[in-house]
Order: sequence, then C-alpha cells, then structure tokens
Amino acid sequence: MFFIPLCTCAEERNDSIVRIDSSSIVIQRKLNEDFSKKYSGEEFKYTAKTGESQNLLSRFLNWIGQRMQNIFGIELPPQLLQFLEYLIYLLLFLLAIYVLVKVFSNESFSSIFNKKAKNLNSVELNEEHIETIDLNNLLNIALTNKDYRLAIRYQFLITLQKLSKKDVIQWHFKKTNTDYLTEIKQPSLQHGFKKVAYLYNHIWYGVQPIDEIKYEKFISDFESINKLIPQ
Repeated sequence: MFFIPLCTCAEERNDSIVRIDSSSIVIQRKLNEDFSKKYSGEEFKYTAKTGESQNLLSRFLNWIGQRMQNIFGIELPPQLLQFLEYLIYLLLFLLAIYVLVKVFSNESFSSIFNKKAKNLNSVELNEEHIETIDLNNLLNIALTNKDYRLAIRYQFLITLQKLSKKDVIQWHFKKTNTDYLTEIKQPSLQHGFKKVAYLYNHIWYGVQPIDEIKYEKFISDFESINKLIPQ
C-alpha cells in the first residue's frame, strides 16, 4: 500500500513557475494643477529663437508680437513670425536684384525712385511721330539725373527730328540710319550725320558708359550738324 504525500501551500508556492513579488508597491502620483503654467514661459518655447541667437530682424518681429499681445491681447504664433521674417528677406533680395539691374544698365540711382525719370524705353517711336515728342524736355531730365548715355540718345533723336521737320529726311520708325543717310543729299550734312550716327550706335547700342566730360566732348558733333540743318 502506497502513501502519496500531500503538498503544503508553501511548497506549492515554491514550485510555481511565476513568482509574484509582493514587496513592490505602486504609488499613483498626480501632477500639480499649475504644472502647465510653470513651464509655459519664454524659456520653454523652443520653436522660436530668443536672446543672442536672434538677429536684429527677429528681435524686432518678436517685439512687435509682444506689443500686439500686450495691447490687443493677440498672440502671434512663432510660425507666423518666422514666415514674416522669411518674407522680408525675400523682398530685400528682390530689391537688391532690382537695384543691381538698374546700376548695370547705367541708369543713375536717383532715377530709380524718380517717377519723372525716363527709363531706357521711355520713347516708343513706333507709337507716335518723332515730331510730336518733346525731346528737349526728356534731354533735360536725363542731364539732371546725370544719365549721359541716355542724353546722347536724345541728342541723336533731336537731330533726326530737325531733319524730318525740314524734309531733309522722311522719318519712319522702321528706317535705319543707313536709310536716312541715303536721303541726305548735302555732303556736309552727310558727313555730320555719319559722325553722330556712329556715336549713337557705339554709345547706345554698344552700352558704353560715359561721364560728363565725355558727354561735353561728344555734343559738339551734334551741335555742328544741327547748325547745318536749314532753318
């Protein structure tokens, strides 16, 4: 006769595969009610640059945003301020490109912002007859702006205007200087026209910058041919 020993509860616990550690106690903690307010200051806003890491423009925009919040209670998000910063940089870049184009096109800096100043295409000869244009006024504007290259163009157009008014040439916007030269019959006028036409082509179409000294030297050729045109 066999006797099967009975297992005690302690032995059963020791033989169990999974042992439960009853020594650890889980304590549930709660955050304070002012937790969000405590960590909501400027030093915890990592999306916006502050302090020495900001450039002058960023500081100015942040100052504007702070004033808007203090006065009107409107809080501008950091993403909007950053967008405005990039937009201002883009506008400044476009302005720099515009100024460079004007400088390299030999137009004086003051004429960039002068509404009365004429640009390189100010006279559209295909739109109106040359005799109806006040070229002397345009010449004075160019000289005031010290745009001597443009002044040479107006000097040449004034010569064409005088020749057309006296029926020495039949002006047409599609004609070339060679066409006008064949229409001029007087030898002295032909010689004078060759000289001013060469100056005009070389300076205007050749994009040759000139200063006041060179301009004063060149206008003597225009004055000489203008005196030869019948009055």
